[in-house]
Amino acid sequence: MEKKGKNRPEGSVRREQMMQMLAESSSPISGTELARRFAVSRQVVVQDIALLRANNKNILSTNRGYLIYDPDQSDHLAKRAFLVCHTDDEIEEELNTIVDFGGKVLDVEILHEVYGQISVDLMMRDRRDVADFLDKLQNSKATPLKSLTAGKHIHTIEANSEELLDIIEEKLREKGFLLS
Repeated sequence: MEKKGKNRPEGSVRREQMMQMLAESSSPISGTELARRFAVSRQVVVQDIALLRANNKNILSTNRGYLIYDPDQSDHLAKRAFLVCHTDDEIEEELNTIVDFGGKVLDVEILHEVYGQISVDLMMRDRRDVADFLDKLQNSKATPLKSLTAGKHIHTIEANSEELLDIIEEKLREKGFLLS
């Protein structure tokens, strides 16, 4: 059970302050940073995020941390799902192709024969996000989600226009990543 202390606000106050921090941040904030800031364990942060989500707060968990995602802001943006396949060595090229042509990689999804649909938020918008993701992947013992489906996976891509999505689709096809 969580103890109250001088530097440790009560749960509801802490969650309110967390929401404010996330709302004011232009980039994701890691769970470790939130735990340090509020003098609680990483597990308490995970529980707080779960409670906030249960109260209809749009908080996404990305490979770089938590962020608030306003679906109303993205209503004017174009979105498209791309079914792709490539090797582990081509992950960087695939993701950089998407962000270099104005796409934001919202997620990765696989359709597993036993577990069904598995989807993970990525929220990659530039080469720095791609590099951070690849660094975490390389420095962990994790394997890419696509390894469960012989390389096949789906990315939901967001861009400012359908024309940009058409260009991204063409570039992915040229590189041999696009499946359909």
